[in-house]
Amino acid sequence: MKKKLLGEIIVEQGLITTKTLERVLERSKRLHRRLGTLLEEMELITGDELASALAEQYGYRVISNFARHAYARKLLDLIPVDVAMQNMLFPLKIEEDKLALAMADPTETRIVSNIAANHGLTIIPFIATKNDINAAICRQYLGKDLSIQHEKTVLIVEDDNLLGTMWSHLLTKDGYRVKVASDGMDAYKTVISEMPQVIITEKAIPKLDAYGLFDALRNVPETRHIPLILLSKSTETEEEAKAFEKGFFDFIFKPVNEVTLKTRVKRAFQFLEREYGMIF
Repeated sequence: MKKKLLGEIIVEQGLITTKTLERVLERSKRLHRRLGTLLEEMELITGDELASALAEQYGYRVISNFARHAYARKLLDLIPVDVAMQNMLFPLKIEEDKLALAMADPTETRIVSNIAANHGLTIIPFIATKNDINAAICRQYLGKDLSIQHEKTVLIVEDDNLLGTMWSHLLTKDGYRVKVASDGMDAYKTVISEMPQVIITEKAIPKLDAYGLFDALRNVPETRHIPLILLSKSTETEEEAKAFEKGFFDFIFKPVNEVTLKTRVKRAFQFLEREYGMIF
């Protein structure tokens, strides 16, 4: 039996009209983005509705509210935390040679196939929302629960402690609440626990580089809107175009000028106020 298209299922469920689907499909092709992701980002469907439609399309079961269950470290170690974050995966249970795996996007078969091959396992897939998977990753891997922050908070990600401290002092004097992380994993944990509104990150940070951090944050509805400002060496002239193409909000060459840093951060907060109506 031929598998139904995701858009067809969503229209049949009465979530959007055929005309809306056509318009979003055009945008999906133009932006090279997945249909389901765009529909959710545009708030035309909810994460739960997307999960239900994907489950129907692939014949999988939906799983939810699994973040607070107890999971053995041996199970979690099957999937490194950076792989889990960037691909929205979470290991649920292992029995003999079968691994129950929560996933937000069942089309991402390469990573799942690699996990199966590396551990000699058969994958039993379950569909879950990105919110549920992120909550499980945060609690089980990182020991954090998602926070809400109303102060103007900036996260600086820089493995040079001297530079991180210096920039922190500059922005603190301007009235910002500033947090500093020394690597990408520490940065992700800080985002979850402190919920900064703006992130300034060096490109080549340890454990999870700036591009990996960007992807991980864009996977999660609560963090995908955060403006990221990329820092890179002045000799890397092609990096600026690459960063903007990726979706970074802004770009600053190092060494960083004090006025430039303050101006770009101020502009990022103005963007949040204008585009999202955030009031600080």
